[in-house]
Amino acid sequence: MTTAHAPDGVTGSRTLTVRYAGGGTRRGPVTMGQANMIRCILRDEPASINIHDVWPVPDGTGMDRALDALAALAVRHEALRTTFPREAGGGAPTEQAVAAAGSFTVTVLDHDALPEDTDAYAEAVARAARDTRFRLDLDFPLRLRILARAGRPVRVALAASHAVTDGSALGVLRDEWLALLTGEPLPPVTSPTPLDLAAEERTPAGRRKSAASLAHWERILRTGPQAMFAEDGATGTETDTPGLTLRSARGARALAAAARRTGALPGTVLLTAWCVLTAHRAGQSVCVAAVPTSNRFLPKLARAVGTLSQDALLDLDVRAPSFDALLAKAWGAAMNAYRHSRFDALDLWALIGRVTTERGSQFARDAVFNDISALPSTLAAAAAPDEAAPELELVWGEAQALPTRLLTFVYETEPELRLATWADPALFPRAAAEELVTGLVLLLEAVAEGDLPLDPPGLTGVTGVRPAARGPEWVRVDGCWVSPAAVAAALSGALGGRAVEVVAEPDPDSDRDGRLLTAYIGTDERTWAGQEPTPHQAHTALMAVLPGRPGVLAPHRYVFVEGPPRQPAAAQRILREGTGRGRDAT
Repeated sequence: MTTAHAPDGVTGSRTLTVRYAGGGTRRGPVTMGQANMIRCILRDEPASINIHDVWPVPDGTGMDRALDALAALAVRHEALRTTFPREAGGGAPTEQAVAAAGSFTVTVLDHDALPEDTDAYAEAVARAARDTRFRLDLDFPLRLRILARAGRPVRVALAASHAVTDGSALGVLRDEWLALLTGEPLPPVTSPTPLDLAAEERTPAGRRKSAASLAHWERILRTGPQAMFAEDGATGTETDTPGLTLRSARGARALAAAARRTGALPGTVLLTAWCVLTAHRAGQSVCVAAVPTSNRFLPKLARAVGTLSQDALLDLDVRAPSFDALLAKAWGAAMNAYRHSRFDALDLWALIGRVTTERGSQFARDAVFNDISALPSTLAAAAAPDEAAPELELVWGEAQALPTRLLTFVYETEPELRLATWADPALFPRAAAEELVTGLVLLLEAVAEGDLPLDPPGLTGVTGVRPAARGPEWVRVDGCWVSPAAVAAALSGALGGRAVEVVAEPDPDSDRDGRLLTAYIGTDERTWAGQEPTPHQAHTALMAVLPGRPGVLAPHRYVFVEGPPRQPAAAQRILREGTGRGRDAT
């Protein structure tokens, strides 16, 4: 490992090789979580899928002691001694191999004097280390930089492979790193290793759990909104989003008071409030959100070192008369999501492909809520300033590319509420993003005082957050907000510019919203002879352009008419029609 360009202020840079030996050699299948992250690693840019952390170094720690502690962690945890052998034919790895001995490198960046804000500097070094891809079959899964002052280590800035660790695992490693350097004894490792988890997942009980998880996802994919934020301005599948950090003693006091008043856990109160505010802003009756840390809700997994990164998919119907009434069912909805958060990732993506094609939708992972406040500490959770918590402070950070429209990480709930939110700037300009975050504190304060009605005008009055403004052209179809004009434009483009009109028509057989989309596609009879697409071809072409268009739902019926697609269709000759979901014309 080498450093191409030394950061400003570095007086010397050297690469050290650290060897370790211990444990045994093992080999076996990958876990479901590993398979999920390997898929992302092979698809995404390294900066967006690698993760990072910064570890403090206790005063007086020498370089040899720091390197010995890193080697001890590698011996202690099989995950750090794991690689993923290449598959014949170049497919995604399906096996993991644990080595009994090996080596890794550490880049030491020495300084005469470190910047005043050492943590911010270390954070920047760690984030930069994410830019290089990990080789799954060869690399040690931690890319380590030791920031030193006159030869003495001060911080460890690292990037990590998401195939081997997740944020919680880095928190466990960080805790144990500090214990090793301060001489505290480490308890035996009792959490299952990745190979243990893989074996458990392949038992009959494990396969039944995976099947139940897929059924849970399928129900939501078929009935929930295809996107939480289907509105003007919501475009693209990835947004360059700045982070907004909240620190608030007010929020912590309100959350604690609301938990005491309702008798609910603080985490459940906070999740419910976030879902209420998200659904209110999105103008949705259901909050569908990914809850990634759910995989550690089992005690045996709380301190597991490995990647358990799979989404629990929460769907909470927020149509309740009051906050307390919603809170009563939120815990059950969350637990239901948590129980269904371990699945075969390849099977899930096959399911998503099949269901979305049949429904004519494109599922968008728009909203993500990640509460890591009760998990082992990470830098973000542990690096709060020593001064008293502010009543309410907002700080903007750097932007990063995210495949979501609203992402919230909760780092701490007492003695201050500390969280970071990344909100799509196309939907949430800076003032609106700040309004959303402060609105959460205001909502918690209102809930602390007493039960709160959940009518939209009342919520706007309490939080200052207004629902999305949609014009009269937007309609609800099959549980989704849809713009028929946007559907027509997308279908026209997919069909090479043909004239298209899309209308929402009554559906007497539907028990959801009571409307169906019908696309009328103009054609010229003179060119009909085998030249026009079938409904199936039209549907396939539209599905190919759906990603990044949350306001577009595929029509339930495609009708090719002679001439321009004018209404009423009865006045025109229908040349061909069908659902498009099958290969037949009708």
